[in-house]
Formats: sequence, C-alpha cells, structure tokens
Amino acid sequence: MLRTLKALITVLICTMAQVHGKEPKEVFWEDMIPEGYIAPFSEGAVMHEGLAGIQLDAAAPVVESLNNQHVKIPGFVVPLDAGSEEITEFLLVPYFGACVHVPPPPSNQLVYVTFDKPVAMDEVYDAVWVEGILTTDRYEGDLAVVGYSMKGISVSKFDG
Repeated sequence: MLRTLKALITVLICTMAQVHGKEPKEVFWEDMIPEGYIAPFSEGAVMHEGLAGIQLDAAAPVVESLNNQHVKIPGFVVPLDAGSEEITEFLLVPYFGACVHVPPPPSNQLVYVTFDKPVAMDEVYDAVWVEGILTTDRYEGDLAVVGYSMKGISVSKFDG
C-alpha cells in the first residue's frame, strides 16, 4: 500500500512539473474526433436522453493520444454548480447553448472539467480557454454523456 502511494505521489509530482514547465498544447474540437469518425445522424445512433434533449452518439470514440495531456481548449461553459459565481465543475462545450438549449453533441465533443478550488465565472456566455490535464475518462451526468474529463488549471477569456 505504501509503495503504491509513493508511486502515485511520484507520478503526480512529475505531471505537475511538466505542466508548470511547458506551455499547454492548443487543442481544438476537431482534434478530439478520431480520424475517419463521422457522427451519426440516423436512426441507428446511440442515444442518451438528457435534460436538453436526445444526445446523438453518447458512445462516440475519443482520441486516445490525448489522454493525460497538458492542453488548452477553447469553448463555452455549462456550469454544473447552479446559482454560483464561483464554480468547481462544468461542461466545456464547442458552441453556445450545447446541452442547455439544444441537444448535446456527441460525447467526444464534450469535456467534464473540475477544479480543486472554485474559479470565478463572471460571464458564462463568453467563450473561454480552459487549461488543464485532459483524460479520456468518461463522465455521465444529467445533461449528457461526456467522452473527456479535465483536471482544470485555469480559465481565461478566449482571445480569438
């Protein structure tokens, strides 16, 4: 048990050293779709019923090479901590209104983001950059099935 804990701490320290020593890789939504994958828009689609509607392809494949990568992704925030100006978890989505006003996109076009400490969200309507460690860990919530997760480091205004 102690040996496992020491190994885990070592990996965590190495990962954090990499994060603080390097600029994150900019990743865009198209980078999160495996080559050759086309989202289904037919009766054969895998569906998940969320609050915003029916999600087409809740089991969309992810890009495994993005697992455990230090990245920066632009998108829009869908808070999961309702009614708070500071949040610790949210969905990062590729376009405004996804998961709330329109049906969720395929699971490989959604990121479940968590922060250890709350981050201020002044305007959830604006596009943002989110930096963190991206994983291919799935998340299933009330709004959608999500293909990627991220341990957030920072959120900043999208600068184009």
